[in-house]
Amino acid sequence: MDDASTASRTAVLVCQGRAAADGRLLPDRFSDPIALKLLRESEREVVERVRAGRPPDDWRDRMAYTFVEGCAELMVPRTVAIDDAVRAHRNSQLVILGAGLDSRAWRLPELAGTLVIEADHPASQADKRDRIGDLPPLAGELRLTPVRFDRGELASALAGAGHDSGTPTTWVWEGVVPYLTRAQVRTTVAAVAVASAPGSRLIVNYQQPSAASVFGRYAARALTTLARRRHPLAAEPWRSLWTPTALRRLLNRHGFTVRSDENLLAVSARLGFGVRHRRSTGTGRVLVADLG
Repeated sequence: MDDASTASRTAVLVCQGRAAADGRLLPDRFSDPIALKLLRESEREVVERVRAGRPPDDWRDRMAYTFVEGCAELMVPRTVAIDDAVRAHRNSQLVILGAGLDSRAWRLPELAGTLVIEADHPASQADKRDRIGDLPPLAGELRLTPVRFDRGELASALAGAGHDSGTPTTWVWEGVVPYLTRAQVRTTVAAVAVASAPGSRLIVNYQQPSAASVFGRYAARALTTLARRRHPLAAEPWRSLWTPTALRRLLNRHGFTVRSDENLLAVSARLGFGVRHRRSTGTGRVLVADLG
């Protein structure tokens, strides 16, 4: 994000997607009743339309509907894969990098004995605090700490939040990597490695290179401009895409061993979840790596 005073719009779209999917798409595996509570009234309208299957008649309004509908489908395999990786390797510390409107601290009972640290851009975190209000988390303890990843502030932010680098940590890095430069990704991985004790786990959601996917984002932006609508991701362009090989090498250099690296289409197939938006789902991946 370039504007230091603006909260992430990507975070809102992702939250809308989870809210639209809750109890409707793959309800036996996916659930996020907190997502709707994090949305403003004006942001809920399109979610309710998607949930009811009522697309607007006006093609310009239908674009926002399509964004949320597609995001809802994407969120199911992505969220389930990450949640499963968190549950399968429980540590007493969970750090969510670029948390946005993440709801895990409020919806995962497995975090009852866990210190959860959400590290995010100051503007996005202020917005999150306002939205969440006094809703009590299920996590044992929750600490929100501001950080600018583009300035390499992670190490100092973690220290300020009371993170114990001598204790194994589970790290969730979801939906952030594409919005960082390759240098910023390398800096963040290095900081995570230094702050990780043996037994730590790093879960990364990232985008692999795809000409079709990049073209799709440009086309969507052009259409929203034509329709005189605000593109939800206009201020947050993708800055780095990673091949599985390149990201594995980066993590290996810092002592992490990759346990799995799945395409979200493969995750969907494993879950028995039918996917219509195959292009956006097919470029997303969830990688799980352990230290020591």
